[in-house]
Amino acid sequence: MWISCLAAMTEPELQHDLTDPTPVDPGNPPSCSSLTTKELQQNWRAVKQRERPVRLLFEIPSSRIVEQTVHKYVVYQVVVMRSGSFDSRRVFVERRYSDFSCFHHKLLEEFNEELEEVVLPRKLLTGNFSPEIISERRLSLQDYLAKLYAIRCVRHSPHFPKFFTEQEQKRAHTLLRAGQFRLALEQLENILEIEEKLLPWQRPTMIVPTLCAMAVCYRDLEKPEQAFGAAQRALPPVRRYGLKQYRAALLGLLVDVGYELGRPVAQLQEELIRLKDVERGEMSSRSLKELVIRAFT
Repeated sequence: MWISCLAAMTEPELQHDLTDPTPVDPGNPPSCSSLTTKELQQNWRAVKQRERPVRLLFEIPSSRIVEQTVHKYVVYQVVVMRSGSFDSRRVFVERRYSDFSCFHHKLLEEFNEELEEVVLPRKLLTGNFSPEIISERRLSLQDYLAKLYAIRCVRHSPHFPKFFTEQEQKRAHTLLRAGQFRLALEQLENILEIEEKLLPWQRPTMIVPTLCAMAVCYRDLEKPEQAFGAAQRALPPVRRYGLKQYRAALLGLLVDVGYELGRPVAQLQEELIRLKDVERGEMSSRSLKELVIRAFT
């Protein structure tokens, strides 16, 4: 009971019956004596749920054989999930064995010693397309990803998210450059979901290119609310980590779309003017769309 009281005192936002819709005033939380045993138990369970470590889980539930004129190959569906919290959407990418091999060799260049006991399933010269071999390799690749994630320097490496998103980024930006904004947006939304799952182990700037591309797509699809929201979300990490190539372009889009929506944009406009004064001659004059089009070429 003493432990439950301590949890209630240190987590005021959890100090109410989870079935009671009445909000708790953080400045005047109820005392331990005012809580029933049931409420204290619920609070303690909520605290433990919050403190449960979030981990990435990888699953390769299926595969398919792609046949082309000259050759054929197997594509594996790689599902990325997060544990420790309710993950409502299972997002996936498709990768060939050659993609895993390229990824592994890039990691070996930086982490050869750390990967001493992590072995990529070997490539077979024959029998690659038998159902038994494909099933065995599918499970081996799933185990391989789990072992990579267990190594701290690997999961924090920029190579890790690139394996799950770089192909899709190139595909999305190719569609965007072709003016197929709706199809590009579908790709980008999937990329963002994967990046958000990977974000606890990566720099917050990882999602900036994706959000900028989404803002451009939304604007061209005449969805100003969504365009403003994507750009607004990208701006804080751009400010914090000094991504100069994006800051002025993002501010410019936010000011333009903000005026269109009737939003208060005076502060954003002042920031843009100050930025132009401070970085005169150094700041890029490209629009956000021009920056996005040049990315992932």
